[in-house]
Amino acid sequence: MNNSKESIADERSNNAAILANLSNFQRPKVWKSIWQMANSILPYLALWWLAIISLQYSYWLTIPLILLSVGFLIRIFIIFHDCGHGSFFPSARANHIVGVITGIINFTPYAYWRNAHAKHHATTANLDKRGFGDVWMMTVQEYRNASFIKRWQYRLYRNPFVMFGLGPLLISLITHRFVRRTVTREERLSVYGTNLAIAIVAGLMIWAIGLKSYLIIQLPMLFSSLAAGIWLFYVQHQFEGVYWARGDDWNHVTASIQGGSYYKLPAVLKWFTGNIGFHHVHHLNSRIPNYHLPKCHSQIPVFKQTPTFGFWSGFKSLRFRLWDEENRTLVGFRALKSSSPQTQGK
Repeated sequence: MNNSKESIADERSNNAAILANLSNFQRPKVWKSIWQMANSILPYLALWWLAIISLQYSYWLTIPLILLSVGFLIRIFIIFHDCGHGSFFPSARANHIVGVITGIINFTPYAYWRNAHAKHHATTANLDKRGFGDVWMMTVQEYRNASFIKRWQYRLYRNPFVMFGLGPLLISLITHRFVRRTVTREERLSVYGTNLAIAIVAGLMIWAIGLKSYLIIQLPMLFSSLAAGIWLFYVQHQFEGVYWARGDDWNHVTASIQGGSYYKLPAVLKWFTGNIGFHHVHHLNSRIPNYHLPKCHSQIPVFKQTPTFGFWSGFKSLRFRLWDEENRTLVGFRALKSSSPQTQGK
């Protein structure tokens, strides 16, 4: 008993020391934040202008401009994301203003998204608190006990073509356009205010360049950025060796270091994704600005324990569908055929 208490005390002390070290990196530098806004938003607007001009010649010239602008749109979303965590500027007001503006650019209501995302951070890798801003995850036993309809819904949801194809449409047309019943006044105003701002900007663009020109630029740009965003969120929580736990076995530090990953992307993709590949660091302390994440990762020894995978190896995560509680690992649907129902969930 005493050994157990000492072990728990040591773990808590160690976790406290880790969190204390991270606090040294959570001070945003205003000049870095402003520079990141400049090198993200200005090129994005310039690419929009070039895309409009290119339509006068050929849509084949427009396509590469759209693809490049997707990278900048993802980078703008990371700014929006940091503002939601209060980590981009020292000022809460500045975070709010920039968050609202970058949210409109990304068709995402700031306060509505911010509150839902905060729940994800508080419950990540916790089997008892699933369903808050995460990817739907069922255990093997839950799947076995589910009705045919629910199994069918789950298989459909986890299908890559649905998740990364229909997913962006669902988010842009429904999830971020309508509010749930149980929301705060701030969240409701965030959704409706963002919708109004989008309508005004879209209306002005349509008046200036025409409906067709606006749609053939904006829609593929928005769809591609959302699909990439869903992928980044998915792959960094669905990988071999990921951590999930229940009740008292769950703790925030382990959930961050083992429940999130280091997605080691090529330098150009690391830049466009605003270092979000250092997801383990971000989850452990969401107040660290994205431009401090690489330095934090390299200087804190505990992060050497974090699961790491590269761009191509990340695609292995697509085969994972269920959490096997008995073996504490992610498995695919094929694993259901090779395992006995009587041995699951014991």
